[in-house]
Order: sequence, then structure tokens, then C-alpha cells
Amino acid sequence: MAEVAYFTKDGLEKLKQELQELKTTGRSNISKAIAEARDKGDLSENAEYDAAKEAQGLHEAKISQMQETLANARLLDESKIDVSKVLALSIVKIKNVKSGATMSYQLVAESEADMKSGKISVTSPIAKGLLGKSVGEIAEITVPAGKIEFEIMEVSR
Repeated sequence: MAEVAYFTKDGLEKLKQELQELKTTGRSNISKAIAEARDKGDLSENAEYDAAKEAQGLHEAKISQMQETLANARLLDESKIDVSKVLALSIVKIKNVKSGATMSYQLVAESEADMKSGKISVTSPIAKGLLGKSVGEIAEITVPAGKIEFEIMEVSR
């Protein structure tokens, strides 16, 4: 059974749109590539045809994976998020205890993660270390560079 994934309304909508694009335009483009390659003659020695068929297989696998993700997707009501502790979709402001540097992240589904916009996956080491913590608590998180202590400064939605 697939893992349940939690999405914001925007994230779920984006997933549905991407899936629709793959099923329509994506499939159409691959069909055209296969037809063009088939028109070039002997299929037993046609590398272009083999590549197009392989691309089709990968495309269909991606569609299947996205359909499964969508089937197991759960929409989170952002207005009902408990801000007393860090949860999925929380926006958390943390301070590195050692350096004093502060940063803010929103914990989102893996497919919505985007470091540039401050969105990290709830499955990332930092997010896992923050989950369930309250303001004022220290989270000791093991990252590739070693252990880092973060103080939870603020939790919001």
C-alpha cells in the first residue's frame, strides 16, 4: 500500500494539473515520436523507435505513480492547524543554537518542497527533528555535517 501524502489545496491542484498534462499532451507527443520512428523503416534496427518506446514506458510509469499518489492524497485544512507544536504545513522559525542564525521553513509534502521558497519536505531530516516540538524547545537534529541544535522560536500556519 502506498504512503499517505498530505497536500495543501494549491499543491493538490498542481498535482492534478500535472497528471492531466501527462495524460493528454505527454501521451500525444510520445505517440507522434513513435509514429515518426516507425515510418523510418526496419523496427529491428531502429534505435529511435526503441528510445521512443522506452520513453513511453517511463511516461506511463510516471502517470501510474502520480495516480497512486493522488489516490492516497489527503487535503489539509490549513485553518485547523494546531500552532502549539510543529506539524505538517506549520511554518516554523528556528534558531541555530551554536551560530545564532535564524531561518523559517514551512513543512510540506515531498512533492511541494522547494528550498528557494522556504518549503521543506516533512520527510527531510530537519523537518523530522522539528515535528512535535513546541516554542522554546531545542531540537537536536542529525544532518550529514553532524548534529545541530535548533531552538523553536515561533510556530504559525
